[in-house]
Amino acid sequence: MVVEPAPQDTKLLKIENLPQHVAIIMDGNRRWARKEGLSRQAGHRAGTENIRRVIQIFARYKVPILTLFAFSTENWVRPKREVNALIRLIGHFIDRELQALHENGVRLRHLGNLDPLSPALQERVEEAVEVTKNNDRITVNVAFNYGGRTEILDAVRRIVADGVAPERIDEALFSSYLATAGLPDTDLVIRTAGELRLSNFLLWQSAYAEYYATPTYWPDFGVEEIERALLDYSERERRFGGVSEKESLQAGGERGNAR
Repeated sequence: MVVEPAPQDTKLLKIENLPQHVAIIMDGNRRWARKEGLSRQAGHRAGTENIRRVIQIFARYKVPILTLFAFSTENWVRPKREVNALIRLIGHFIDRELQALHENGVRLRHLGNLDPLSPALQERVEEAVEVTKNNDRITVNVAFNYGGRTEILDAVRRIVADGVAPERIDEALFSSYLATAGLPDTDLVIRTAGELRLSNFLLWQSAYAEYYATPTYWPDFGVEEIERALLDYSERERRFGGVSEKESLQAGGERGNAR
């Protein structure tokens, strides 16, 4: 993977309000394969190939953190053949891409539980995390065998096991027990393939995230869609439970007129 400089005429160079943490629910591999007359496995292979391109684009646009939802704790109920193919693809991706990712400053992190994977694959994942841990161009979290509710429950269990007094527990402490400890909360959640569900993804971290849904299937999700999502995000006013600047000014004017 070669990360090249951003084109000098890109619209994104004019955007000041870019997200710091983008999370993507990569959906639509199977529907893409059906549309193309291919097998499910071929769809997942195409989706895996697209990961390289998407990382490259976000690195080019200097988005520092990207989280990809690759496999949920609920996905184990899918046909065994499909699940096994997905697991193999993770190993193939690491073998094929690790060196290039490392050379281009990509830091890899894993979110989720590795226990169901073979010892050999667990070792490859852990090696990828270790090799890239000091890179700082872009952090890519790969959520594999991940579920938001499980993550929250695991955090509660660790807090209890550590004997933390209830009065010490606040949002900052709780966040430090999550898989994303040390990272900022999600700014933008993108979901491909037209679905409008969060699907148990980063439930705590996305409490005030902006959402963007596209009908484009994940294997076709590229620079134009990414640019469209980032431009859409840049035009939104995030309130975090408060009121917008415009509303605040209007309220002030109304109070003034009441005098």
